[in-house]
Amino acid sequence: MFLRAQLSSQLATIIDFIITIGLAKLFSVYYVYATFAGSFFGGIVNCIVNYKWTFRPENCKKINIVIKYILVWCGSLFLNVGGTFLITEAITKVIYIQNIFGHYLDNLFIFSKILVSLAVAFFWDYKIQRIFFYIKHEKKIFFKSRK
Repeated sequence: MFLRAQLSSQLATIIDFIITIGLAKLFSVYYVYATFAGSFFGGIVNCIVNYKWTFRPENCKKINIVIKYILVWCGSLFLNVGGTFLITEAITKVIYIQNIFGHYLDNLFIFSKILVSLAVAFFWDYKIQRIFFYIKHEKKIFFKSRK
């Protein structure tokens, strides 16, 4: 299940980064707004793939999953957007980094987004989704297979 969750997360991350970088670089959208849009649509992909393929809950009502997902997703959006903003702004204010990277500072948000996305994926998304959404389903499978 962990590997399926990671594949689902990678697919959502690809969607997220394509949207984020596309908006920021091709359409000159402020990186914070682009990060929000990318995380938003990546989250939708992640929810659908996790529901249909990763966790495959048979006895969970879709409306319950959607409500729970929105709650967890808000946390994920906040962590991704806020973390990317804080790290990017902190890094760009360091004089040493300004001297080294110069005109590449406009692309530094991508590095920050990668760091934050990895941290959020490992320490928030997978654990919360597995426990908060699908724990009842897993217990039923576990007890059925032990008989």
